[in-house]
Amino acid sequence: MISRDTIDTIISSTRIEEVIGDFVTLRRRGANVIGLCPFHNEKTPSFTVSPTKGIYKCFGCGKAGNAVNFLMEHEHFTYPEALRYLANKYQIEIEEEAQTPEMQQELSERESLYNLNQFARDFYEKTLHETEEGKAIGLSYLKERGVRDDIIRKFQLGYNPSTWDAFTKYALDNGYKLDYLVKSGLTLQKDNRAYDRFHSRIIFPIHTASGRVVGFGGRILTTEKNRPKYVNSPDSDVYNKSKSLYGIFFARNAIASKDTCFLVEGYTDVISLNQAGIENVVASSGTSLTQDQIRMIRRYTKNITILYDGDPAGIKASFRGIDMIVEEGMNVKIVLFPEGEDPDSYSRDHHPAEVQEFIANAADNFILFKTHLLLKETEGDPIKKAVLIKEIVNTIGLIPDGITRTLYIKECAVLMNVPEQVLMNEVRKILRNKIKKTFPELKKPEGIGWTEDQTAPFQETYDIASDEYQEREIIRILLLYGDDVLPLTRKNDDDEEEAYTVKVAEFAVLDILHDELTFENPVYAAVFAEYVKAHQEKRIPDRNEFISHNDPDIAHTAVDLVFTPYELSINWKKNNIHVNVEENRMKELVFTAILSFKSKKLDKIITAKLKEMQESSDPKDQELLLNELKNLKDSSIVVNRELGRIITR
Repeated sequence: MISRDTIDTIISSTRIEEVIGDFVTLRRRGANVIGLCPFHNEKTPSFTVSPTKGIYKCFGCGKAGNAVNFLMEHEHFTYPEALRYLANKYQIEIEEEAQTPEMQQELSERESLYNLNQFARDFYEKTLHETEEGKAIGLSYLKERGVRDDIIRKFQLGYNPSTWDAFTKYALDNGYKLDYLVKSGLTLQKDNRAYDRFHSRIIFPIHTASGRVVGFGGRILTTEKNRPKYVNSPDSDVYNKSKSLYGIFFARNAIASKDTCFLVEGYTDVISLNQAGIENVVASSGTSLTQDQIRMIRRYTKNITILYDGDPAGIKASFRGIDMIVEEGMNVKIVLFPEGEDPDSYSRDHHPAEVQEFIANAADNFILFKTHLLLKETEGDPIKKAVLIKEIVNTIGLIPDGITRTLYIKECAVLMNVPEQVLMNEVRKILRNKIKKTFPELKKPEGIGWTEDQTAPFQETYDIASDEYQEREIIRILLLYGDDVLPLTRKNDDDEEEAYTVKVAEFAVLDILHDELTFENPVYAAVFAEYVKAHQEKRIPDRNEFISHNDPDIAHTAVDLVFTPYELSINWKKNNIHVNVEENRMKELVFTAILSFKSKKLDKIITAKLKEMQESSDPKDQELLLNELKNLKDSSIVVNRELGRIITR
């Protein structure tokens, strides 16, 4: 892992106009440089780079970030790859964190394994194309399945001969050590005999997103009953099946440009779909979908379409994995192929245009698909239906975005013939439990924030529509002024007013958590969560931590909030024109932002309670709701009164 000091050196040494200038023609405009945006088509430059701030922003498409983010977005680098690129460009020596001799040896071994895998890939590919056995058996098999030459070359397909130790012997003759051959999984050992793992198989090389070969899959071409149809490389120091996706290196640009990724199960599904003109496709290689695989896709798009064969039982078994995609804030669709078909067979039996049309028309939203599928199994059984409702509610509760959650609650309530409020209440319970689990011991210290007679703390967390402006304002204040001091007063033990100070970030974090307010926007929620974590560590995050964040959404948002499209004119100072800048009214700024947030939330909670009371026919429930409404309205009056004092002060 690259050390924090090295990362700071790389960021501070990087001249963003030079980095972006390698890819975009830039020209000077005042303190900034501008050019045509590389992320969308435009004729008039709206892409602005600020050398002094070290950030860029396109005012046309909204893309923004620092040099690291630019490389991640434009070149599809990982965060470490972007840092290494910049370190190489500016000749900065990379220090790995606390490298022991054992760690240095491990890095050396990893590099040796990468080289060995590259060597193996070349051997397999050459054997397929240049040997009699390779052409007669391996290449013939691929041609019979209709695989074109360009696709064979693109995916670097190969063949391992039927001789038990053909590759092992070749590698040993070329100076590779037997222990590395075994570590990589290319060679097996039994009874002091070394032999090839993949003998008599078509070879599918597995790449990282940057194109390095880390492992292989092999399909048998003989009819031996005691040998599995497919075998894969075991996990090694360079290959982890749960963190790999077959085809990601070849698909990443297409995924980014089309803003969607098709997910399939096997190697041949990827290859056949590519032949049908669908390049934005990857395979989980038969493993259950993992969070690492999901996040790898999320680097390029938030939209996933999963392609299944016509087996409902298999789809149900994958629900947990798909729920993980939903939890990452991604949009999931399902395509179910006709019975007896899978993406491979359907693509080989139909014209490319038919395949593309079928997938486009058959794609169904996952949550609605799941609801329809499970509804078929209830058949009027109330117990089964109750289980179904809990399943759907659990999935909806995973969605980070409040508006999206609300829309799904409405649609699923209609499909399941259940009152919308019932689903809403169940989702609220899930969200409240999440907060309690995340912050079990975090309490608001006495004397910080509003006193009890100023605002009543919320007793319930409501799933309400997004308050985009208010959330954005709070995050903006945290980024720009989190480390600033806020002057406050409180009563001491003698009931006398005394002055004290608190950091803006500490005040805002504790006050918002105390009232169980939540952020609906998933990016703002993630930034706020990092401020909460930092508070628990007794520190205030620097905004550069967010600008150079390895999550591009967070980095983009941070830059967007910090980047201002204008600068105060230097002539204003010369002519003694004074501007009441934000820094001069910090207390007003912070109080207004938090009170506005509370006011908006309370208004929506009151609206929801009124609707709930109107729909209830139970007099007892109506009485309880009426009391709740009275308390909520009292709180709203207090909040708005205090807000009015600040605004008119």
